[in-house]
Amino acid sequence: MFGDGAARGADVESLWRRDPGSRCEAKSCQTEEILTVETAAQSQSSQDNGMQTDESEETAQDLNFQQEAAVDYSGLLSFLQGVEDVVIKELNKNWRSHAFDGFEVNWVDQNETVSCLHSLSYPEAQDQKLQVTSISWNATGSVVACSYGRLDDGDWSTEKSYVCTWNLDRRGLNPKHPDLVVDVPSSVMALAFHPSQPSFIAGGLYSGEVVVWDTSRIEDPLLWRTGMTDDTHTDPVYQVDWLQDSKQSHQFRVLSVSTDGKLLVWQTGKDGQLMLAEGFALVAQQLPHSTKLKKRTRGETAVGVTSLSFSHFDPTVFIVGVEGGYSLKCSTAVDTPAVPRTGSSVPLKAPAQFAFFPHGGPVYCVSCSPFHRNLFLSGGTDGHVHLHSMLQAQPLISLQLSKTYLFSVRWSPVRPLVFAAASGEGEVQLFDFGKSSQKPAVSIKQTSNRTPVYCMEFNSKQIQLLAAGDATGMVKIWQLSSDFIQQGPREMHHLEQLANEVTE
Repeated sequence: MFGDGAARGADVESLWRRDPGSRCEAKSCQTEEILTVETAAQSQSSQDNGMQTDESEETAQDLNFQQEAAVDYSGLLSFLQGVEDVVIKELNKNWRSHAFDGFEVNWVDQNETVSCLHSLSYPEAQDQKLQVTSISWNATGSVVACSYGRLDDGDWSTEKSYVCTWNLDRRGLNPKHPDLVVDVPSSVMALAFHPSQPSFIAGGLYSGEVVVWDTSRIEDPLLWRTGMTDDTHTDPVYQVDWLQDSKQSHQFRVLSVSTDGKLLVWQTGKDGQLMLAEGFALVAQQLPHSTKLKKRTRGETAVGVTSLSFSHFDPTVFIVGVEGGYSLKCSTAVDTPAVPRTGSSVPLKAPAQFAFFPHGGPVYCVSCSPFHRNLFLSGGTDGHVHLHSMLQAQPLISLQLSKTYLFSVRWSPVRPLVFAAASGEGEVQLFDFGKSSQKPAVSIKQTSNRTPVYCMEFNSKQIQLLAAGDATGMVKIWQLSSDFIQQGPREMHHLEQLANEVTE
């Protein structure tokens, strides 16, 4: 039915071969020419508006974001009641778990070294061989002040001195050009910034005077002074502090401490005068008999006060260090009169209540713990630091940190187990009871020639900063490592254990 056969092929004529120019052009593509226009935008006109749409009612309709969404409160309450038992069970389980004991979230960058951030000095004071006698941070923690004077042999009474301030937050800080320089006709032995007024600073002079400056007044910073009256100290003022007025909490008065045995409280009066408000006197007759202090060569029985620290828990309790080597617990809430002393415009009271085991020489520094109501530190010319409880005479711990004097000791404002000590060998030692109760965690070389470091202060606002001043006239700002500013786990428990050794 079917068979193979060959059919003739069909020919289709090629039009493009016959006439190449009839349907196309010699271009890079086989399409007709496309017209283009180069402009910054592909529209003939443009308009700038605050939004990318035309303003119309249509674009704004149905956009009421203020409309409150409907909430099914009854359904929410039913859900919470249904899961309450399960959630409470899991929370109790987590509370008893020890899986994260010792873990603390670290919100700051880790810094493992203690480094010198600034080296500040006043060349004119250094040319006169003056020493840094005191340091204080202002209320904001941005300004540091130092006083220049002498703490070695020499005629201090006629020595000119200075108070200098630097704002560390100011751009273009010049370490050899203070923001403020106050000329003082007598050596300045002590400084203390006002606790809430950043520009007010009190000073104690070798002459026995107490003064208050306003560092915001460049031309005439002197605000108040005691002058030389019968109420003025007869010995150098080695410490000043600000006390909150018990009757008007927003007001402060100035406390001064001197080796004449008096602790005087001053209030502002008229015409820039500081007036004596109340006073205390340490006299040998009213000290505990165990102290056995000898009479002073000047014929009086006054006990020279060198340092003071108030309790952070009871504003009436304070510790003083005296020339006889003792630390004494005192109180402002006393009525016992001191031995009558002529010339004072107000009666002086005897504040001493308890004497602690003495150092081998005068006590130059005391510091009450900001984290425990009974603990304080003392340091003196024997090179030892004593950790004391106010509840017993014997020290809890005695550490020899220097073969020479210790001029300053301070508790850390943020670490309960950390304190710093400044020595006569040119070192600032940082101690951490959490790591060791026998040796410092870090020893900082403040001076290269082992000249004394006389003063230092932690910054309670910028907690990574510690300022120290030395006999070369230099103030160094040290940036502390993370170990010294971050409270560790169970640190308060460890501090409580140290304090409880009093009962063992």
